[in-house]
Amino acid sequence: MSEEQVKAPAVEPTVDEDQDEVLEVMTLEQRQEALKQSRWNVFMWLGIAVIMFGFALVPMSFDEEYDGFTNSAEKDIGLVWGPSLPGEDFMDVPLKIDVEVINPPAALDVHLAAYALQEDDCAQNLGSQAALAREGTDHSYQYQLLDETPVAGGEYTFDFKLDAGQYCVIVQFVDSDGANVGTAGTEMNIDGAVYPNQVIAGLLGLVCLGLSAFAFLGAQKHGESVKKMLEEDLETTENKVLASISSERIAAGPSGPPGSAGPAGPPGSPGPSGPPQSDEPSDASPEAVDEATFEPAENGYFFKKLADGTYDQTVYVQNEDGAYVAHEG
Repeated sequence: MSEEQVKAPAVEPTVDEDQDEVLEVMTLEQRQEALKQSRWNVFMWLGIAVIMFGFALVPMSFDEEYDGFTNSAEKDIGLVWGPSLPGEDFMDVPLKIDVEVINPPAALDVHLAAYALQEDDCAQNLGSQAALAREGTDHSYQYQLLDETPVAGGEYTFDFKLDAGQYCVIVQFVDSDGANVGTAGTEMNIDGAVYPNQVIAGLLGLVCLGLSAFAFLGAQKHGESVKKMLEEDLETTENKVLASISSERIAAGPSGPPGSAGPAGPPGSPGPSGPPQSDEPSDASPEAVDEATFEPAENGYFFKKLADGTYDQTVYVQNEDGAYVAHEG
């Protein structure tokens, strides 16, 4: 045997079926089940997304009063968790501080300042960390100064973006240089809220929302397939009914013998031997024509059987009042 004869024939690689081809081989029941499952997936992922977004808005709250000994309102807010990397980025955890001024210092140059210092021990002397925060060179030590002069009964807000870690929050009355100008009788209250779950839960909520959208597209595709199959099944039923009527008509045969088309007498006769015969009257009366019956077919359809045993080609359906009307396909 030659080398060419020894070689086995090449086998073509198997190509995976496309999703549309898979859908074509599914039965109606399988498509309806897939449609039901897709709709459940839409509501399931949408519900999880709503829960995640709601969880992202749940804050870790705190409050503190003004301390006359330190001439500031200081609060250890504890651990702030989150996926944020060191430095300023979009995954930083939001911190909001609302300040209610009750009695500001009686000085001309007075402002409100807030610090967010990444420190584990808030009881230590934080003077060097506060100075570093005022320089604004380290994201772990942040400082904000309000230009407006605080007044009694005024409410003011500070917004920070924090990395993960342990934080101390300080709010003070300061001058333009950032020096503490608190005096005896000065009073204010602070309320704060940290949103450590906003980034994590928000990202998970977006993922679930995307999965819900994909499930919705799948449900739409399965719904169109089910609708198409139901329409094809209806057309098939109508064809069966029409075929059944045609078969009944063929089995019934013609209603009578064919009429004679030849001459009245034998060949060679000059004409008919007697007067022309008059046609016999038909036995079917108008009342007999109206006496038709409707015989049931498949899926609620009827076909009309006439009094002479033949069938009408029209497919009928029965209304709620019991009347039979022609089916409009």
